[in-house]
Amino acid sequence: MGALILEGGTFRPIFSSGVMDALNDYGVEFPYVIGVSAGITDGFSYVSKQPQRNYDILMNHRHDKRYVGIRNYLHDRSLFGLKFAYETIPQELYPFDWKTFLESPTDIRVGVTNAETGQCEYLDGKKLDQQCTMLKATCAIPFVFPVISLDGKKYYDGGICDPIPVRKAQQDGHDKMLIVLTRPKGYRKTLSRANVIASRLLKKKYPHLVEPLLTRHLLYNETLDYCEELEKSGKAIILRPSEDIQIESLEKDLQKIDRIYHYGYQLALEHMDDIKALLK
Repeated sequence: MGALILEGGTFRPIFSSGVMDALNDYGVEFPYVIGVSAGITDGFSYVSKQPQRNYDILMNHRHDKRYVGIRNYLHDRSLFGLKFAYETIPQELYPFDWKTFLESPTDIRVGVTNAETGQCEYLDGKKLDQQCTMLKATCAIPFVFPVISLDGKKYYDGGICDPIPVRKAQQDGHDKMLIVLTRPKGYRKTLSRANVIASRLLKKKYPHLVEPLLTRHLLYNETLDYCEELEKSGKAIILRPSEDIQIESLEKDLQKIDRIYHYGYQLALEHMDDIKALLK
C-alpha cells in the first residue's frame, strides 16, 4: 500500500501543498498520510479535498499580524496567533470540510513529541477537535509556540523526534511511498543555536527533551539518507524544491511563496504516472 510522507518547515510546506493540490486535481488518493508540523497540517486540506486552501491562507494572511507577529506573544505566548490560525481560519474564514474529511477512507497520522518523555507519538488525525489542538501540538516549536496540552499530555513539534516519519509508515504496513521534502537535494541539517538554547532552557522542566534537541540534526540527516536509499531501491519517490526555488521557514516574499507552490504543483504533474503506480 502507498503512503504519503510530509516533512514540516513552517511556510516551506507550501511547496508540499502544490504537490497535494495536483494530487487532488488528478484524483490521486493515498490511503495513508503521515507527517509533522506544517507539512501534516497542510495535509489535512488534502484529505478534505480542498485544493488551494493552504495557498489562499498563506498568500492572504502571511502579513496579517493576527496570523504571525510578535504581539501574539502577549496573549498566546506564541509568534503565531493560535486562536486566529487554528480556530478563526478553519471555522470562519476558510471553513474546513469536516464532512469530506471524516468520510475519507484515508488514515491520517500526526507526529508529535511528548515533552515529558522525549518520545514521538503518532496521533489519529480523524480525532482532531474543533480547536485543532493536535495541529497546534505538531507545530509547537519551543519558544515559537508554548507547550501544547492534549489529553493530559504536553507536546512539542513532531519534527524534533521524527522529522520525516518514513519508518513509522513502514511499521504501519506501507512499503511504497511518496516522500515530500521541503529542502533541496544535498541539504544537510546542522546543530542550530536555537536548539542548543532550547535544550538549556527546557532542561529542568523537560529533561528528556535535551537529547532529542541536541541530536535532531543527526537524526534528520540519517533519515534523509534512508529516504534516498528507498528511492534508489524503487520503493519511494522523493519530491523536493530545486536549489534555485526554495523559501525560508518564515518567508515574507509572496512572489517566492507563489513560485514555490506552483513549482510543487508542476513537479507533481511531471511525476504523476509514477506516483499513481505507487498505489497499484
